[in-house]
Amino acid sequence: MQITRQADYAVRAVLHLARNGETRTATSVIAEEQRIPPSFLAKIISQLSIAGLLHTSRGARGGVTLAREPKEITLLEVIEAIDGPIQLNECVGDTGTCSFDDNCPLRPVWCEAQEQLVNRLKGTNFADMIAKQAVA
Repeated sequence: MQITRQADYAVRAVLHLARNGETRTATSVIAEEQRIPPSFLAKIISQLSIAGLLHTSRGARGGVTLAREPKEITLLEVIEAIDGPIQLNECVGDTGTCSFDDNCPLRPVWCEAQEQLVNRLKGTNFADMIAKQAVA
């Protein structure tokens, strides 16, 4: 499984904003410093704003800020705002999709792996990532 490039860019954009605190940041600055194509970033910012993770404002003094504190935004929220719910295999979310149903020895493995991944991403917030980076 691999997250999309768009989700990776979204994570980097939110991390950039988390480092800046409450300072409003121009999308052009984020694009340049995070090496994200500006047109791609515009779509990402829009999706993150719709998801309630960012505030945007237009104009000469416009820009982007986080909608909540970095400690209140998880890696899972950002990834799911872009890619949708994480699902390692279609049988994890819907039991009726596999012809083996409950007799499949793989389904419990997929379910456990997905649960661990989701919990890890849910348990990782942007304040923690910034703090870990400062120590390193």
